Amino acid sequence: MTGELSRRGRGRRAVVAAAVLGPAAAAWPRFACAGAQAEEPLADAVRSALSAAVADAAPPKPSFTSIEDRLAYLRWLGAMSDRLRKQKTELVTRVEFLQTLWYESKRSGLEPALLLGLVQVESGFRKYAISIAGARGYTQVMPFWMRLIGDGDVGRLFHMQTNLRFGCVILRHYLERERGDLYMALGRYNGSRGRPEYPNAVFGARRAWEFNPA
Repeated sequence: MTGELSRRGRGRRAVVAAAVLGPAAAAWPRFACAGAQAEEPLADAVRSALSAAVADAAPPKPSFTSIEDRLAYLRWLGAMSDRLRKQKTELVTRVEFLQTLWYESKRSGLEPALLLGLVQVESGFRKYAISIAGARGYTQVMPFWMRLIGDGDVGRLFHMQTNLRFGCVILRHYLERERGDLYMALGRYNGSRGRPEYPNAVFGARRAWEFNPA
């Protein structure tokens, strides 16, 4: 992101929103502090593959091949719920978010800790976060992605599973473009390819969400 509102400016905005919108002001999107993906031309085959990857809106219901795997997942869910309590105080909302994040990260072959770190840096776990560049939601997806590989409805980027799905698919796409180099892929995701600040921030945040089931 190229800048952010000053503290005084944010305060004035909040006062005006509260006066005009009343209780609805509490749900007003706040600005995020991360960067934004840059729009790049996509080959037809790539566009089709990405479109297919985001099209299936299956609910995040995990399945396990063994009791041990299921128990490991439940331990992860309990541990992450405790760590996320400050950001999401309501238990049902917190568990739904974590279940969806786990499902979408695993679906894309990403570590849940990595996705949690990315969400922390991108939006601070704010569902309705908007950056000055216009990126939206938990994973700060730029609206042009809805035109390129989605149905064009930018408002859907505030839907939890849709946003997490897009974020995972986009990061996986960048990982493939960077031949598995996560540092470079994260830089591309942020629109700061080659610079260390953003990848290092995500790597640092990821450490807080790592989980050892043993």
